[in-house]
Amino acid sequence: MRPWFLPLLMLPLLAAPARADLRITRDHGGYVTEYKAKYEKIRERRERVIIDGICNSACTMVLGIVPMNKICVTPRASLGFHQAYYDKAFTFGIKVTSYEGTSDLMGYYPQPVKDWISRNGGLTPEMKKIKNGLDLWRIVDPCPEEF
Repeated sequence: MRPWFLPLLMLPLLAAPARADLRITRDHGGYVTEYKAKYEKIRERRERVIIDGICNSACTMVLGIVPMNKICVTPRASLGFHQAYYDKAFTFGIKVTSYEGTSDLMGYYPQPVKDWISRNGGLTPEMKKIKNGLDLWRIVDPCPEEF
């Protein structure tokens, strides 16, 4: 005997809109080109990004690629900024600043991010972090369902 009611139970699942949020929880960054491609796809699909933890380095490019009205932060969010540097595989393991890469990175950021970076001494080799609170909320809206 075939359970005729099974398709009826699945109907609400098929009718519900898909929610494809990207939740960033522990992202320490990586290659700028990879993050650019990733965030451009998210922007094209009009998905929402929830920063719910560490978003450092190239991860922060999300702020300049995905529309700000599609990004929010939770109380656990933090953003970390530093100068771009060349892949250590090509510099004999030495951290070498890429001024061109740093300029490119800054070009992605919206003005409130650039202002914060400027107020905090500009991009340097050391990580500068914005943790949850007023400084972060001046840049990214808090996620209403998370507070």
